[in-house]
Parts: sequence; C-alpha cells; structure tokens
Amino acid sequence: MLVLPGFSLLAEACATEPLTVAGQLAGAPLYPLILLGQSAQPVPSASGQRLLTERTLSQAPDDLDMLVVCAPGAGVADEALKRWLVALATPGRLVAGIGGGAELLARAGLLDGYRATVPWSRLEVVSRDHPRIRLSRQPFEIDRERLTCGGGTAALDMMMTLVGRQHGSALAERVSAHFVLERVRMGEEPPSGLPSSAVPESLSEALALMEANIEEPLTTAELAEHLGISRRQLERLFKKHLQAVPSRYYLDLRLQRARRLLREGERPAGEVALMTGFSSAAHFSTAYRNHFGLTPREERLP
Repeated sequence: MLVLPGFSLLAEACATEPLTVAGQLAGAPLYPLILLGQSAQPVPSASGQRLLTERTLSQAPDDLDMLVVCAPGAGVADEALKRWLVALATPGRLVAGIGGGAELLARAGLLDGYRATVPWSRLEVVSRDHPRIRLSRQPFEIDRERLTCGGGTAALDMMMTLVGRQHGSALAERVSAHFVLERVRMGEEPPSGLPSSAVPESLSEALALMEANIEEPLTTAELAEHLGISRRQLERLFKKHLQAVPSRYYLDLRLQRARRLLREGERPAGEVALMTGFSSAAHFSTAYRNHFGLTPREERLP
C-alpha cells in the first residue's frame, strides 16, 4: 500500500485490516502487506498521526499482486508519481484507489474505460476532466483489475468483497463476523441495509456519503448540496424511511463505528474520536455516554 500525506487513518485501516484478518483466519499470509511512502520519512495522516513505512517508491518490489493507493481528498499527483503508478499498473496486477487515491489513478489515466467511484465531493470535477471513466455513485466498484472507493468504511466492504471473490464466500463471511458485521455488503446494495426497492436513490446516496465521510462528517446542508436536493427534501426522506433526522442518523452511524473500533483494538479513545469525526475527546465521551450509557473508557472495562 502506498500512503500519501494527509491520508485517512480510517480508510487505511478499513482497507488493510480485512486482508490481514483473512490471512489469520485462513492460517496463511494471503495478503502480505508492504507499506510504501514517497520518502523514508513517516507519513502524516489527516489527524496528524504519522505512519512508518517500510520502503520508498523506488524500493517497491516487482512481484506485487496488488497496489493500493490511499491518499487525501484532492491530492495533487506530480508527474513522477503518475509515471510510477503507470509503470506499476501492469497487466494482471490489481490496482486500487482509496479516497483521493482513486482520483490519483484517474489523473494517471489508469481508470479510463473502467467503471469507478471517487470521493463524492470530487465527482463533478473528475467527470469533467476524465470523460472516459464510467463514474459510479456506488460506495465502491470492482471492475476487472481496478478497485475504487470514496474512502472510509466503503474500503472495508470493498476488500471483504475482494476476499470473497478470490478465496470464497465462506472466508469472507468469517472476516465479516470478525468485524461484527451482519454480512458482507456488496457495492450495489444500499448502505442502510434496507431492501433496494424500498430506498429512494437520493436516500441511498446520502447514506453512502455518510459512510464514506465518517472521519470528516458533512453537514446536512453539504449532503443536500452534493445530492442536488434541498435540505428540507433530504430531511423528509430520512423522516419517512428511517424515522430520524439526518444529523441524528449520522451521529449514530459514527458512534457505532467508534464502538467497533474500541472493542476490536487498542487505539486510545482520543484516536478513535478523531477517526469518527469528533473534534475533542471530551465531546466524544459525552456523545458516547449519552448514546450507550457508558463512557469510551468503561466500554473497554472487563
């Protein structure tokens, strides 16, 4: 995996952990991970935390089965980086773009002729600048040798789908159970878990936007703007189909993600707070206690 400055820790974890867990459950290193950076220096994430990489671009092994690029929103790809991406995208090798990484692949011409998705906030720009890409509004897309998603938890579903395709649905379901998910969600399914026929397209897209923007939540007004509808129309959709206002539903979604992170790992509560869009540990603790009846620290007590 190539991580670029400003990448999302949540997206990086959602992309790599399902692959690691798949190997653990299978009893074999199905997806050995090598972290790459543009230099030998630790790579800063969007939240300021730094990730140690193992190799630089020039040290990338020739026998990679898959290249995953995790980058921030509209990160600029310099010409050297684009040439490197093109050189690595050889026939038979999977190439994945997570979050802004999907747009980097687009800028390098690696998504031309493919069905792909990019961060929703960049959809209009990418559509204008790269008309040969068949852009999708789904949370993720897997089209032949290209995998793309808007970031966040969509990366989790995308990688579990990949595991299912390559190693069978039984292993994918075990990975899903490890992450306390009801089942593997395919890219074309509405994020709410409601039957497709019951979810209007605008609502399905709103839910996908929420799930793709857990670390940096959008306001209700921003959601409506991305969807091309009024804020009032969006609120009516949520009230009719989910019996909730958008802001409350979004908060619940983030807190459920926080609970999973607290239960499954050893990350400090402050880190979990940042990964789920809370500006401070105190705000996170109050919201968590109001929702679940206990603090993040108490969640971890035996």
